[in-house]
Formats: sequence, C-alpha cells, structure tokens
Amino acid sequence: MTEEDKELELLKAKRLLEMQKNISQKQRLEELKSSEVKPSILPARDVVIKQLGYRGLEILENAEAQFPEETRVVIEKLAELIQSGEITETIDGGQLLTLFRSLGIRVRVQTSIKIEEEGKLVSWSDKLKGTHDSNTEDPQTGNP
Repeated sequence: MTEEDKELELLKAKRLLEMQKNISQKQRLEELKSSEVKPSILPARDVVIKQLGYRGLEILENAEAQFPEETRVVIEKLAELIQSGEITETIDGGQLLTLFRSLGIRVRVQTSIKIEEEGKLVSWSDKLKGTHDSNTEDPQTGNP
C-alpha cells in the first residue's frame, strides 16, 4: 500500500468512528426524551382538570355524575386536543357547558340568583316572597 492509501484508510476510519458517535448520541437523546415523556403522561381527566378555569371543575363533576359514559369520551378527546397543543387556553365552566350542550349532553347545573338587600345577600325567591307580602298591606295604614 502506498502512503496515500494508508492516509485514505485512516481518514475513512476516523469518519466512520465519528459517524458511530453521532448515531449513539442521537439514540441516547431519543431514549432520554422517551423516558421523560412516559412519567409525564397523566390520566386524561387530570390533563383536562389542569386546563379548567372558573367553575370548570363544577361543570365537569356534574357532567360525570349525570352522563358518565358520554363525559368519559368527551374528556378523552379534550385531553388528546390539549396534549397535541390544539387547545391552549383555559376552559371555564361556561365554555365547557356550551361544549356539552353542543354535543347534545344537557348537563343540569344548580343555579340561584342572589340580590343584595340591606347589606345581605338574599335569594331572588325570598325577595319575591317578601315583596308579595308587602303588597298585601294597606298602603295608608300599613296593616294587613
């Protein structure tokens, strides 16, 4: 072999060694990434709960109690969309309720209307009852 052939073989060996190092580094990085992803995989419900805002959890719990199977499917799809990055903003209770209703799932939510009266919160029904009683009084004497 000539000296040029020896140099060429030496360069080939160095290049081959360099390529093998690069491949092994890439494999280690991929292994690290895959091992990091596995512990961070959360159940679908937890992924959705982390994304919920004002009264979101209340609506979700009502939906789970009233429509368990349908809600499970919705939760799985929402978690998939959140993890893929298609949903990034927080989901408040109103948005979640609208989503369920648009899917034909009529989630019932207990509501009450409260009014401030003399520094206290009074329910609207109590206010109407109180107003009704005061309307039966004689306006001139104040007696019933």
